[in-house]
Amino acid sequence: MTKVLAIGAYTEEEGAALAAAFECHPLADEREIANLPHPLRAEITGVAYKGHQGFGAAEMAHLPNLRLVANYGVGYDSIDIEAASARGITVTNTPDVLNDDVADLAIALWLMQGREMEQASAWARSGRWAQEGEYRRNRKLSGARVGIVGLGRIGREIADRLAAFKCELHYHARSEKETPGWRYYADPVALAEAVDVLFIALVGGPATEGYVSKEVIAALGPRGVIINISRGSTIDEAAMLDALEAGELAGAGLDVFLNEPQIDPRFYALPNVVIQPHQGSGSVETRAAMARLQRDNLAAHLSGAALLTPVN
Repeated sequence: MTKVLAIGAYTEEEGAALAAAFECHPLADEREIANLPHPLRAEITGVAYKGHQGFGAAEMAHLPNLRLVANYGVGYDSIDIEAASARGITVTNTPDVLNDDVADLAIALWLMQGREMEQASAWARSGRWAQEGEYRRNRKLSGARVGIVGLGRIGREIADRLAAFKCELHYHARSEKETPGWRYYADPVALAEAVDVLFIALVGGPATEGYVSKEVIAALGPRGVIINISRGSTIDEAAMLDALEAGELAGAGLDVFLNEPQIDPRFYALPNVVIQPHQGSGSVETRAAMARLQRDNLAAHLSGAALLTPVN
């Protein structure tokens, strides 16, 4: 058995699987590393990371022989990749296994927002359907002009699903991709001007902070809808709230926010916003696959084999 740290809120099943595979020391968060005995810290070469506070140079400095941070999740913006690389520490993540779930949720947010499914359900449940008649008209979605910001793995899955809805597909990415005739835009503002719905599928981190800017939101216009399953940081959230409140944006479907889970209370007053608690990958099957890929990366590191999904 080899000693590793497991940092974060692992489920009972995930914790048991880590304990079965490794001599595992669980920590609630990264701030507890400094309190570990120095001999134990010196023995740790791998970390299973499911934290959110941030794993940076200060945390790494407490683990002098650390060589791997195996992240639970495809997004690794809470880990300081530059600091890890400078120390010769490899970071891995869990891509691909969650693509379907996240793309499914993106489509669900779009459907729920456009067809006002939360409000219509409340209409029926409250008895108003029986008393007052049918629910008000809402918005046709099939055939919509849709833009995707970030045509990576998850963005591509979203686009493939939208194609089945007969949507007119447009996208922005760092470079033009091979697609079945989807239109590419080098400028996200130009993309927003051309569509009615904007799906955000960017990676998180400093490079994409506020990428969907006030100018992008204004270009989308009063019939525009934003769907975000990436990170709360990828949108100018204050500008989006201002536009929603002023009627300069028709609505949003959001699984991610700044300062989760303490999100801006302004969102709660907006009936045209569908709110989800960052549960894009949150199916039993996908979370099990993510945890397994994290363990497989740790096992590969400890045995000297090639890592499955390195990011640096």
